[in-house]
Amino acid sequence: MTVTWAELGWERLADGVGRCRLPGWDCTAGLVLGADAALMVDAGSSLDEGARLRGAARRLAGRRVTHLALTHPHFDHVFGAAAFRDAEVYGAVGTGALFAPGGQGREALRADAVAEGLDPGAAREAVEALAPVRHEVRGEQPLDLGGGRQVLLTDVGPGHTGHDLAVLVPGAPAVVFCGDLVEESGEPQAGPDAVPERWPAALDRLLGLGGDDALYVPGHGAVVDAAFVRAQRDALAARFGVSR
Repeated sequence: MTVTWAELGWERLADGVGRCRLPGWDCTAGLVLGADAALMVDAGSSLDEGARLRGAARRLAGRRVTHLALTHPHFDHVFGAAAFRDAEVYGAVGTGALFAPGGQGREALRADAVAEGLDPGAAREAVEALAPVRHEVRGEQPLDLGGGRQVLLTDVGPGHTGHDLAVLVPGAPAVVFCGDLVEESGEPQAGPDAVPERWPAALDRLLGLGGDDALYVPGHGAVVDAAFVRAQRDALAARFGVSR
């Protein structure tokens, strides 16, 4: 039986579009419903969290998640991905190599997760279960979820990482899932895999996707508007010495 977004603690953003803020790292996961398919945006920080998201999505959609879009390859957004093993998984071009078995990318993810406080056993379990990213997005990738629901996946990075993917859900309002290119609950984090000199340009691409009236869903924090994204773009340009 389906339930309302609010009953499960999710925030409804538009018709058939919602998100939740996960505990721990305040990471966003999104869900987009079509007549024939359901898209999850990001998968949480562990297999247990991914399983809870899968269960909530089934209750909201009345069906399984058919597509999973990973906005960037950080543990708090991808470690639940194996809970959606029967979904078509999308990431920005280059993401697949980071998830390759035995690769340094997996070990970096595990080490970062443990350093940030994830239980070592849960981190090891999640990284060993990571499935390949079957669909790498270069440029733009449209998805038809049925019933007139169109979604556009766009490789907007690099910026926060070398592999940043945005998800545009057209409508009134349009909704843009930004990953950690945009953060509201704290200053955007620039780790060793960030590409600071190109981050402001990535935010320009986000603004071009959604326009002035869109809802922008950050990887962490409350939903924001275009003015917030512009201000964060300008702050990042100043912070990293990027001329505009």
